[in-house]
Amino acid sequence: MILRHIRYLQAVAEHGNFTRAAEALHVSQPTLSQQIKQLEETVGAQLLDRSGRTVRPTDAGAAYLEYARRALRELEAAQRATRDVGDLSRGSLRLAMTPTFASYLLGPLAARLRRLYPGIELCVREATLDAIERALLEDEIDVGIAFDQARSAEIDARPLFRETLAVVVGDGHPWRRAGAIGAEALAQAPLALLSADFATRGHIDRYFLALGLKPRIAVQANSISAVMEIVRHGDCATILPRAITRQHPALSAVGLSTPLPARTAAALTRKDAYRSAAARALMPLLDALGEELGAEDDRE
Repeated sequence: MILRHIRYLQAVAEHGNFTRAAEALHVSQPTLSQQIKQLEETVGAQLLDRSGRTVRPTDAGAAYLEYARRALRELEAAQRATRDVGDLSRGSLRLAMTPTFASYLLGPLAARLRRLYPGIELCVREATLDAIERALLEDEIDVGIAFDQARSAEIDARPLFRETLAVVVGDGHPWRRAGAIGAEALAQAPLALLSADFATRGHIDRYFLALGLKPRIAVQANSISAVMEIVRHGDCATILPRAITRQHPALSAVGLSTPLPARTAAALTRKDAYRSAAARALMPLLDALGEELGAEDDRE
């Protein structure tokens, strides 16, 4: 089957309209209609319902598209495999991270990758765990860095290190030189926290709930950099990975007498997916960084 026919069918299904699909594909509408009819004749079934204002896949069309999308993903992986160079003199690596990991892991990782393999193009996106899982299953990324809580049976999670959360304060905060503080004192202090769409915020909320405490939230933000700036310049404390403070001298990590449970960072990949040379080379770098981060947490 000609791939063009499948891509044309996908476009019509996505746009719900032959005219808009033809514009997106840069072909004429008669050409598009003719190609779809050829595909239907070859398959032996009507794939699109053209009776309404919106063109929709028929039941047969929906089933065909499900398998066609899988085939296209595998063909795209095959194309990447043929372009892959084993000596890593060139190639690409598609990486996704949850925002907290991007705030302290991405910089050192990208620097090492660049130093060792300057010919590799690194493409990075920040995403939630759910979005990373979807991107892996759709073959949009090679590796995801998140917590080891992947729900799909098609995802492998390779543990990297245990992430420790700590109370983080700025230079002028009275807790800056405190050895450790109690959870009750933390709940009564003004806090600047990440918004509820962050996994870290859910972890924090569960911590307070388990202790029967209601925190005094003064600020919520959907950006780690925003939270750090608020803490750096004001009287609020926050809760973030301890590793962030090692890269920001104006911030200090303070221990908790009742620590937050540690979480396991993991490298997520799709089972049985093609592994490029760049993706394979990434794993030892992640392992080394994970060991360093774990050792620093142990010393502290």
